[in-house]
Amino acid sequence: MIITEKAPAKINLALDTPMRYFDGLPQWNMVMNSVDLADYVTVETHPSPQTIKVYTDSGFLPNDQRNLAYQAAHILKSRFHQSDGVTIRIQKNIPVAAGLGGGSSDAAAVLRALNQAWHLDLSLAELAKLALSIDSDVPYCVYGHTAHVTGHGEQVTPLPNFPHYWVVIAKPKVSVSTPTILRQINYETIQHVPTNQLVTTIQGHNWAQACQYMGNCLETVTCQEYPEINKLKQKMLSLGADVSQMSGTGPTVFAICHAESRAKRIYNGLKGFCHEVYQVVLL
Repeated sequence: MIITEKAPAKINLALDTPMRYFDGLPQWNMVMNSVDLADYVTVETHPSPQTIKVYTDSGFLPNDQRNLAYQAAHILKSRFHQSDGVTIRIQKNIPVAAGLGGGSSDAAAVLRALNQAWHLDLSLAELAKLALSIDSDVPYCVYGHTAHVTGHGEQVTPLPNFPHYWVVIAKPKVSVSTPTILRQINYETIQHVPTNQLVTTIQGHNWAQACQYMGNCLETVTCQEYPEINKLKQKMLSLGADVSQMSGTGPTVFAICHAESRAKRIYNGLKGFCHEVYQVVLL
């Protein structure tokens, strides 16, 4: 059987970490949203050979067990004792190592595809529980759209979907190490983000007020190492963004605009200023 799944990028409308667990990992309190910048993941199951193979059109991704899509196939194959081999082909459109969850979304796409191909009949909640062992963003990516994400990333509560506001995404030409940034968090000085107020605002469909509660508490941490991220954010705001902030641990910065004309102005203003720029909408 051959199944193709769309694997959308995600942005963090709100990202906060109230504390660090005893295992050393952050506790998350986030609102995440999909955008229509997406990879396409084609999954083929076959009786022979009984191996997992990953092919991608990106030279920056590993094709072995380090690839999150490979790990997703391995988990379902071993957990449910499937003898089929799996071939995964990934058409990459989401920038790699950008804070947009591309690898996690690819893994979630594999989970959904194999759930269908092998007739496992797992609910999204069951898939998300399995997904946490791959990466903390994969449980959210199983669901997609607008969601409140807490705990290690495994607690995903769907929210009313945002209107299809315009989003300009820009990735500066730097690479950020997520583990390094997370180790640098100082919980005594970190500036927390009102994630719960954003959740309440979204639940009330008060879209006009939502922007004032958005933010990313890791922005100051990453910007200390990479000041160009803050310069990019300020550039977006000067061009008319309703809100601009970093996604994940960076380095990608996004702007949200209620009007398409503003999004176009930001997109055109950044094309000569930044390495990669995309104009998309919230899903």
